[in-house]
Amino acid sequence: MSLSVLASAGVPHDADAELIAQGGLLNICKPSGITSFRIVKEVRRIIGAKKVGHCGTLDPLASGVLLIVYGKATRFVSSLMDGGKVYLGVLQFGTRTDTGDVSGKTIEESPLPSLNRMKVEKVLREFTGVIEQTPPMYSALKHQGKRLYEYARKGISVERAPRKIEIDSLDLLALNEKTLEFRVVCSKGTYVRTLAEDIGRQLGSAATLLSL
Repeated sequence: MSLSVLASAGVPHDADAELIAQGGLLNICKPSGITSFRIVKEVRRIIGAKKVGHCGTLDPLASGVLLIVYGKATRFVSSLMDGGKVYLGVLQFGTRTDTGDVSGKTIEESPLPSLNRMKVEKVLREFTGVIEQTPPMYSALKHQGKRLYEYARKGISVERAPRKIEIDSLDLLALNEKTLEFRVVCSKGTYVRTLAEDIGRQLGSAATLLSL
């Protein structure tokens, strides 16, 4: 469901307040270019619920399913977030940005790598299973009470401890001179931007996430 479809249903009448308070789940199609928090804010405005939350942040660049819960259903956020995630991504070789995707400022450039499908698939297999991943600075994780992205926006970098994540599968969908398209099935807490950078590094090139 898109926000426009939800909005077309109209804001509930006062008589529906108790029904809204009982809670529910919405499958929202988040478009690229807006934050998950904005989706939550819009849903709260449209349906008139006091308690609204999402079941896992999608990056502003990303488009796709964003599960929204409201009312008493917000108590199930944790259990819903525990499920596996499936992403389709495209990484671009030759540049790395401060955000890890093409919305950021270029901080590194490198020549395009010479690749073939066999070499790429071998590297992708190295990322499957339980691995460690360092969260990016542009993330909602907290350090001393502040979100990491708040530090990043001021040009401040703080030390982040690697975290264990699990990649169930990582498949090559398409490969050309400048880009690599992939499908990843992974655990919660996986940063696909960081995964794209790490894949590029293993293939001998800077890389950044082009789309997700």
